[in-house]
Amino acid sequence: MHARGRADRRAGRARPGHRLGVRQRAAPAVQGSELSPPDLHPDLQSYGWLLGQWQGAGHGDYPSIEKFSFSQEVAFAHDGRPFLHYFSRSWIVDDAGERLRPGGLETGFLRPRPDNGCELVLAHPTGFAEIWYGAVDGHKIELTTDVVARTESAKEVTAGHRLYGLVDGDLLWTYDMAAQGHQLQSHLWGRLVRPADRPGSDPPGDEGAPT
Repeated sequence: MHARGRADRRAGRARPGHRLGVRQRAAPAVQGSELSPPDLHPDLQSYGWLLGQWQGAGHGDYPSIEKFSFSQEVAFAHDGRPFLHYFSRSWIVDDAGERLRPGGLETGFLRPRPDNGCELVLAHPTGFAEIWYGAVDGHKIELTTDVVARTESAKEVTAGHRLYGLVDGDLLWTYDMAAQGHQLQSHLWGRLVRPADRPGSDPPGDEGAPT
């Protein structure tokens, strides 16, 4: 595995989150929000709004590929310890929203840190593992890569920026990427809704992953 070291946080000039306006529209946190279940670890109280299963759609674009659309299922779960288990899978879809083939798949752990900081560890089947650092601000989380490690067969990715926000009850997110000689710029963005009324606490494995 080739560790690419610390990502250049200043690469490119793209404004993260511009596709969906997450930065401007994310709702402020509500003290004692009903989105946090009673058994949630105290360190995760600021992250309760993420919990549960989400479904939706998004779009992708980058200089080296053709534009595409995808459907997506996401789960954020907890087991009482101070981290969230994250799982996401997607499918490339046609203009009618019909699935054509599997798309991106990733899983990892979101870990709270002091002073509203957080860290995210992610793994991908395409040969990547990443360490992200960021912060939570109300119902918004912003993260930047610190380390991107890849196998010999994986494509070159050097930096990333993610933004998640709760907007009108929906989960909006964006992902900016620097890869294959291109500067940091918009790559993926999507909007997800809750298929159920109440977030759950099952881990997103065989039982807890969206179906």
